[in-house]
Amino acid sequence: MTRHTPGRVGILGGTFNPVHVGHLRMAEEAVEALGLDVCLFIPAWVPPHKSDPKMAPFEHRWRMLELATAGHPRFCLCDLERRLEGTSYTVRTLRALGEELPSGTVLFLLVGTDAFFEMPTWWRYREIFQRASVVVLDRPGTVEEDPLAFLRRHVSADYDEDPKAVGGEPWGLRTCYRAAADCPVVFLDTTRLDIASSRIRALTAAGKSIRFLVPDAVMDYIHEKGLYR
Repeated sequence: MTRHTPGRVGILGGTFNPVHVGHLRMAEEAVEALGLDVCLFIPAWVPPHKSDPKMAPFEHRWRMLELATAGHPRFCLCDLERRLEGTSYTVRTLRALGEELPSGTVLFLLVGTDAFFEMPTWWRYREIFQRASVVVLDRPGTVEEDPLAFLRRHVSADYDEDPKAVGGEPWGLRTCYRAAADCPVVFLDTTRLDIASSRIRALTAAGKSIRFLVPDAVMDYIHEKGLYR
């Protein structure tokens, strides 16, 4: 995919405070399962749902993402939410990407199961389903309600399960739901890595090891800059 050629683009947003191997593995498996040309990591500028006083400045979170994704042919960083400024709403990001990327580009918004079921609390969340396929990446420790009932109640009564999608799709696809006027919603089975950025911050503050939870280069950067102490 080039700047002028449409393709299949994954979007993984978040605070990345800090980025960890769970983020990277989720993105890797989504790239393979969905045949993505690229996965954009988009760190939030001002996250609407989080007001953590321990939030590292954007520049540090950006640099850790650079270190974590360096050398991966399909991982790219995108500073769109910094350029947009203000509160980082997903709909604003998708609108701006639609203007910046070539016409015909197919967007895949990657979310964890917990985030998916919280989407009705997001600003203008219904528009999200009109602009991007929502890809739900299975995460541990989440109590799931019935996804189809959830979609019909909160997004569109037209959603239905596509029984033909699973057999012919790449490895990892669990279920696909489709609606006439909205983008598909896909559930992927991914490797369950129960890692949280909050845990990494707590370990760092306590002077404990975070090795193997984050890439070595990110660990070294956290120690060098004295982050999360």
